[in-house]
Amino acid sequence: MYLAYDFPLLSVFWSMLWFFLWILWFILLFRIITDIFRDHDMNGWAKAGWLAFVVLLPFLGILVYVIARGKDMGRREIAQARAQQQEFDSYIRKTATGSARSGSVDELVRLSELRSKDAITDEEFRRAKALILTDDQPAAAQPSPPAAGH
Repeated sequence: MYLAYDFPLLSVFWSMLWFFLWILWFILLFRIITDIFRDHDMNGWAKAGWLAFVVLLPFLGILVYVIARGKDMGRREIAQARAQQQEFDSYIRKTATGSARSGSVDELVRLSELRSKDAITDEEFRRAKALILTDDQPAAAQPSPPAAGH
């Protein structure tokens, strides 16, 4: 009597299947342990109980945890991802607006000092102020029109 394991190709397939199931089980174990610590609704004793159950009886513990708390596990992960995204967005907004405003303010203060020392005229001050407030490039950076007469 031949079994599927007796053929070399099926033996490799069977070994790979068990290997990937083993990896899948470890990934699930770590995600469940992370979820146990992430849940703010559970008290310390409940977390310790679930953790002991998952570690001491791993296959049964993981199966029971996924059945009992699997739906909330996904909700907690989505809530954490949204919170992280909001924190990141607020950090980016704060960083982007804070540096631009302080740079503009510093430039305006410097221009004001130059005007008070009569280093620049009122017309130059108004033009530079408009450029700073509108965040445009100065006229010198723009290409000049070709010279006429050639």
